[in-house]
Amino acid sequence: MSVQERKERERAGRERLIVATARELAEQQGWDAVTTRRLAERIEYSQPVLYSHFRGKREIIGAVALEGAAEMAGALRAATSTTATATATDEPRARVVALARAYLDFAADNPAVYDAMFQLDGGLAFAQEDTPEPLKDAFAALLETLGEVAGDDVHPALFTELFWASLHGLATLTRAGRLPPEYSERRVELLVDRLAVV
Repeated sequence: MSVQERKERERAGRERLIVATARELAEQQGWDAVTTRRLAERIEYSQPVLYSHFRGKREIIGAVALEGAAEMAGALRAATSTTATATATDEPRARVVALARAYLDFAADNPAVYDAMFQLDGGLAFAQEDTPEPLKDAFAALLETLGEVAGDDVHPALFTELFWASLHGLATLTRAGRLPPEYSERRVELLVDRLAVV
């Protein structure tokens, strides 16, 4: 291994450490607790080292969001592929229900990551040509299942946006304690039955 390769690997390792530490701190104490000073203390590097990787908190939030988008895409695909092999009679509906549950579970299990993805300014472009690949892939993971239940006269991406917005509303309102938890499963079923053509 050349010196340059070793330096690049060390740099990538530091960057992963910064992102993982920011994510951990945000999950434990919220994003307000994530500062470059606190991150530097936790990872035992100086603040200038952090700034050599990220220009500030906004870029760190963006890095967490991209990591979270990749994880969410994986969780959605895993949920729908498992369901596709497990059921045969009501396969499209079962996959959409599994997708919705996986999305809501991801949001509930990773609140700081979810906030980085959809609530905070991470400097990332959505629904544009320069949208980063992990964000495009997360949307594609939704579209793969939802596109087939959009209906003949509805554009699949438009339907996916609407369904996604509904899931986001459910995730956000549930986390804020605005919706009674005992109806969470029924909400998913109603959403699927009223919006999806299955």
